[in-house]
Amino acid sequence: MSKEQRARTDALLRRPPPEGPQSVAAIRAGFEALMSGMIVPDTVRTTPTTLGGRPALQVEPDGSPRTGTILYFHGGGWVFGSPGTALSLTGNLVARTGVRSYSLDYRLAPEHPFPAAIEDTLNAYRALLDSGADPSTVAFAGDSAGGGLAVTTCLAARDAGLPTPAAIVAFSPGLDATHSGESMDTKAGADPIFTRERLRHTGAMYLAGADPHQPLLSPAVLADLTGFPPMLLQAGANEVLLDDAVRTAARARAAGVDVILDITADVPHVFQSFAGVLDEADRALDRAALFLSQHLRAPGGSRPA
Repeated sequence: MSKEQRARTDALLRRPPPEGPQSVAAIRAGFEALMSGMIVPDTVRTTPTTLGGRPALQVEPDGSPRTGTILYFHGGGWVFGSPGTALSLTGNLVARTGVRSYSLDYRLAPEHPFPAAIEDTLNAYRALLDSGADPSTVAFAGDSAGGGLAVTTCLAARDAGLPTPAAIVAFSPGLDATHSGESMDTKAGADPIFTRERLRHTGAMYLAGADPHQPLLSPAVLADLTGFPPMLLQAGANEVLLDDAVRTAARARAAGVDVILDITADVPHVFQSFAGVLDEADRALDRAALFLSQHLRAPGGSRPA
């Protein structure tokens, strides 16, 4: 681990935001500018496409892809972000696994509040299954709000009678719209990005008056995860959302689900985005890629070669 790398990353994320309340357009533009500086592997290619009636970005390795599909959901508090802002993450997962990914451009709040995003992600999964994809060859993955969607989309799929995917990978997932985790307070000073107030601001746009006390909004405290596939939950020890992952892992374990809770010390929210800059990011992505490779299987039950 490099203290210098972690210090530079923390300083970058602590740059003071513009004064006064920001418009949704300004929030989106600021996030786009930040993420445009992340490193994307040069061994992947991207193609705009559609999936389940929504735009998506197909990300593939330069060579022939291995069997399997990573259905990826980007972060951004359900208000900002896009497949483009998540490209460092999807690109690194694809480069490390050799498996193609579809990164979904789901609808965003406040224009399209809850449950629009989950409707879109579930429709994308249905489209993959309708196209002939075997669920044992599909994994859900996502970061932040998208990590939350990886879990809630699996809930929605299970409850709709669809087969669950082979695995779930969630980076710093947002899994509690009630914001009741102890880390909301204990990590308040350590987190260079979020405060409870900031999360409530964007969260209110997504909720649009909906009660947060329901499984599709707060699975960390309310969801029954029975029947879920193996899960990998990665989080940084310096983030206020840490307990979202911790409590979800506990619920998964109680439901008899194979789960790995992977916490990295002294790093921020979605630190994996800093691959190529932060050693901890590259190592976490290596672990995520190994997890995916272990659980994605070729038709007939064998793992991809």
